[in-house]
Amino acid sequence: MVMNIALLKGDGIGPEIVDSAVEVLKKTGEKYGHTFNFTPYLIGGCAIDATGEPLPKETVEGCLAADSVLLGAVGGPKWDTLPGNMRPEKALLGIRAAMELYTNLRPAKLYPALKDDCPLRPDIVANGFDILIVRELTGGIYFGDRGYREGKYGEEAYDTECYSRMEIERIARAAFEAALVRRCNVISIDKANVLESSRLWRKTVHEVAADYPTVTCTDMLVDNAAMQLVKNPSQFDVIVTSNMFGDILSDEASQITGSIGMLASASLGATKRGLYEPIHGSAPDIAGQDKANPIATVLSAAMMLRYAFGLEEEARNIERAVDDVLEAGVRTADIAHGVNAVGCKEMTAEILKRL
Repeated sequence: MVMNIALLKGDGIGPEIVDSAVEVLKKTGEKYGHTFNFTPYLIGGCAIDATGEPLPKETVEGCLAADSVLLGAVGGPKWDTLPGNMRPEKALLGIRAAMELYTNLRPAKLYPALKDDCPLRPDIVANGFDILIVRELTGGIYFGDRGYREGKYGEEAYDTECYSRMEIERIARAAFEAALVRRCNVISIDKANVLESSRLWRKTVHEVAADYPTVTCTDMLVDNAAMQLVKNPSQFDVIVTSNMFGDILSDEASQITGSIGMLASASLGATKRGLYEPIHGSAPDIAGQDKANPIATVLSAAMMLRYAFGLEEEARNIERAVDDVLEAGVRTADIAHGVNAVGCKEMTAEILKRL
């Protein structure tokens, strides 16, 4: 298989961690007989410096022409004083919109080797957990009607939660498809005891579930889900939920994994092309010092192989290599905690040895 990948290295530690993921993909290609063609494009602060805008037209066209996109990180204090429409972060919204990405996949996995980094009790996380949160990305209250008006008590602001059956159906299908290659369990999170939008959400999710008889589908109210994530996270396999609920719950889930430097993500649309990126930021304080943790970006590359190209064995091989590195006690600074830390390059080399 020949795959054309657009690289958006971005700012801060972005170039370092993307380079690590590229090395892992190249090694994977050698092992399984695939060819990866990589084309870099500018995004974020480096694009502003070079072209005067955070998301150049050439970058958008290159991403749309590619089979998939791998992103590092954008932003940094150098560009913090720019107006909102010119900030590096504006490029993220722009590229997601241009690629029509409405599904966000965020795994939250606690590796047994890192259980001491988790803030939960040892007996709760003794065996680790592996959750995939499927968040609707382009609808709901973040995109509904909003504004100010004169209300009962004077000036008031409002934001509207609104979901169409089509929006719910397509995100539900993404969740069920993801569950098919995991543990075949979907928990749909809503607030159906209060919200009409959640009642349509629940009804539509169960209609979609009928097309996936091998996948177990249950419902959970969002307030209970927030409690269950810290009480018994291992009960979750795939979570599917709305934009706002997904935003909140995915941040909660990331905290209980122990380190944000371990967490990958994917943003997907109607095509197999997607945008794959670590959820951490550009970490300008350690940029260029060989201190970054490349694992989140390496795992994002594994997600790309799985969801963009259907290469499940190759993706699992990368994930096993990361498991083996952690079990061997190899640690970057963010997960070292008293153990001698290795740099980004050495961690990458350790992963490559285990592929």
